[in-house]
Amino acid sequence: MTNFLPMLRLSAAAPLAIVLAGCSMGSMFGGGQSEAASQSLQNATASPAAIAQAQSNALPAIATQCPPIKVRAGSEAMYYYGGGRVGDPKALQYQGVIDESSRNCVVSNGLITVNMGVVGRVLLGPAGSQNSVNAPIRFAVERNGAAVFSEKYTIPVAITPPAQSAEFVKVIENVAIPYLGGEEITIWVGFDTKG
Repeated sequence: MTNFLPMLRLSAAAPLAIVLAGCSMGSMFGGGQSEAASQSLQNATASPAAIAQAQSNALPAIATQCPPIKVRAGSEAMYYYGGGRVGDPKALQYQGVIDESSRNCVVSNGLITVNMGVVGRVLLGPAGSQNSVNAPIRFAVERNGAAVFSEKYTIPVAITPPAQSAEFVKVIENVAIPYLGGEEITIWVGFDTKG
């Protein structure tokens, strides 16, 4: 049983890792330029037509400064107790926890497009016998202190006996945010058990 859970966690986290590969890129071109070539680039000027042509042919670039993804304080876990006995460990039916979160970004045409995801678990408590639990996860994005995206997702999590826990993965793709550079953007994730 103890060997099964790490393998399950790896199998659930692998798709998230593939979809949400790292967002920062180092310099792809080393400093192998001669000083003369460097000077000629510093003094070069492009015509408006050349700039327009370069912009239309440019491929989207992975953002070098992808906004951070954070778990909102107080939403790291959810707890469900039976019989209104909130806080009684013996009455705990199940709890959910967030294990990992990740994101990647692409900047193009004044937008930063974000893919974001989360890996979590639902664990049965002493009073739990559920075969399925819904995990309510909210993703939100703030830009300069204002919410520009907020969406709640209900993720069904099947718990197959004799297992006492199960993992879930949720990935949200192509969330476009206005981005000129220099904005303060934060991605939030967490359980949302309200309403």
